[in-house]
Amino acid sequence: MKFSSPLDRGCLIKRYKRFLADVRLADGRVLTIHCPNTGSMKHCATPGDQVWFSTSDSKTRKYPHTWELVRTRRGHYIGINTLRANGLVAEGVAEGRIPELSGYTSIRSEVRYGRENSRIDLLLAAGDSRPDCFVEVKSVTLLEEPVSKGMGYFPDAVSARGTKHLRELIEVVRSGSRAVLCFCVQHSGIQQVSSAEHIDPDYGQALASAMAAGVEVIAYKVRLSPASLRLSRRLPFVPAP
Repeated sequence: MKFSSPLDRGCLIKRYKRFLADVRLADGRVLTIHCPNTGSMKHCATPGDQVWFSTSDSKTRKYPHTWELVRTRRGHYIGINTLRANGLVAEGVAEGRIPELSGYTSIRSEVRYGRENSRIDLLLAAGDSRPDCFVEVKSVTLLEEPVSKGMGYFPDAVSARGTKHLRELIEVVRSGSRAVLCFCVQHSGIQQVSSAEHIDPDYGQALASAMAAGVEVIAYKVRLSPASLRLSRRLPFVPAP
């Protein structure tokens, strides 16, 4: 996934009001950009870090610039735009880079399903006797201390919506279809993934129940740079004790 145009760079001043961030450009100007991330962004928005942002040519956007990447003082790259995760996984499926999701000929996005009026991120179909595969994608950016352990966690804030999705995936399995939870890891320092029970114990319990019911869990790391994003390799998922 290449960015449609070169990203611009600045220095983070602060993130605020959840969806806004101020950055200082090389010439000293301060620019307010859109932050497309609904989480807490724990350890991902430290003032002074380098940020890269894209620019939309839309005439109707109040904030035409979108925060895409941050580089921490430890040298880690983090993908801030969680909206990229679905596209990265869909691209990985189409290009055969996710063996667990190979053999499907149809990929649809944002398809309504379930009893709780949800939308599945990706719905895969093979066009034969195999059941459809419902794929829920979650962007992982939280690296906790000690960073040398490389343990990433999801979610980074209490997520009632994420817990709802797990309930829906359980029902998918019970109906005879396949359900997969794919953690899309957008942090260069993360080497393994687990559920953040220290942040959202309800999500952790729901994930354990989902796995026991037959929901599959996989994690794939993204290779991040200011030029492009690419799903690269599978990471281990470590169930919470």
